[in-house]
Amino acid sequence: MDDAGNNETLQKIELPAGWTFAALVAGLALGWALSSSSAAGPVLAVAGPVGTIWLRALQMTIIPLVAALLVAGIARMVATARAGAMARRTLLTIAGVLAAGALLAALAMPLLLEIFPIPGTAEAALMAGGAEPQAVPGIGAFFESLVAPNIIAAAASTAMLPLIVFFVALAVAITRLPDSQRDLMLNLFQALGNTMLVIIGWVLWLAPLGVFALAIGVGLRSGGGAFAALGHYILLVSSLGLLILLAAYGVALLFARRSPAKFARAVLPAQAVALSTQSSLASLPAMLGSCRMLGIRETTADFVLPLAVAIFRATSPAMNLAVAIYVAKLTGIALTPAAIAAGAAVALVTTVGSVSLPGAVSFVTSIGPIALAMGVPVEPLALLVAVEMLPDIMRTVANVTMDVAVTAAVDRGSGENDES
Repeated sequence: MDDAGNNETLQKIELPAGWTFAALVAGLALGWALSSSSAAGPVLAVAGPVGTIWLRALQMTIIPLVAALLVAGIARMVATARAGAMARRTLLTIAGVLAAGALLAALAMPLLLEIFPIPGTAEAALMAGGAEPQAVPGIGAFFESLVAPNIIAAAASTAMLPLIVFFVALAVAITRLPDSQRDLMLNLFQALGNTMLVIIGWVLWLAPLGVFALAIGVGLRSGGGAFAALGHYILLVSSLGLLILLAAYGVALLFARRSPAKFARAVLPAQAVALSTQSSLASLPAMLGSCRMLGIRETTADFVLPLAVAIFRATSPAMNLAVAIYVAKLTGIALTPAAIAAGAAVALVTTVGSVSLPGAVSFVTSIGPIALAMGVPVEPLALLVAVEMLPDIMRTVANVTMDVAVTAAVDRGSGENDES
């Protein structure tokens, strides 16, 4: 899993990915085998409540964890912006890449779903429960909904947009406090985040059991269609990561003035490490070597690359928004332009807090808020997390490639400014 920028102060947790994937396959196969038998009813009577309890345990951590990570992440970015001109240039470049990725997903994913529709037998196959989607307001009501008169009521109704607006404002306000008060507040949110990670670690430790129970219900309802849906999902979501990977070569050409062939040769060793480790952090030494091959100044590479690994996942807005759009299509939710715009905005903001988490955890904490903001059911995410290790390979390779491209672009910009 891409553990880009793991913060040492964050609780480390792991998803038993292999067992969870095996449980998914076994549950779907068992449900499929029992779908026409008399045992289907008794099995579902046991598996249904077990899966529902695990799913609710996963959902209950989303809002407090997102709040804690947002406050800590935004405070960290504000501190970084104060570090100097190179830091600000890096942050602006990163923000531009992330915004372009969100726009790409908003335009490309609906188009891909039209060109390559979900297999008919798999329609709604991954729906893990009968959740009702949230209503997305009209444009006027949408802007009014950005500010909640009662933040507690907003949290109770999982209204993600006003919650995110509130916690972004809170984070910026905390950075304006005196040092002692700022540290106190940030330590509080850091402790809250760690506490939620302990709880979510317990929940994910039970992921094989929870996913197995949910998968049995899906297999009983959809038979073999669920396997087709999962394969289709992996290919389409991974294709967004491939587009980000290709975009990195464009960034290197247009903004760093490196030829695609030279950039490809230089970044290949880092991509190989990323492919084998699925970790941007583990790829950092290889990325530094790629920068030397490209002639990037050591002062730039030594500053920008660790910063990029710590706060930047190029694929997150694009692939996370793509997952939410896919789930909407899968569950029959018609998305308006306002709903997609809301999802894109949340995808950008939640990226700030999720970069320091393992891939499986950031999958839930990042895509959950996006789905809620768009009025899309979050229940299918409990099954999709079981196959995240496959799209995560594309995430890591694309993230590493874009990190090197952004470093080259910042280095060229710094050189031009030095000359002027």
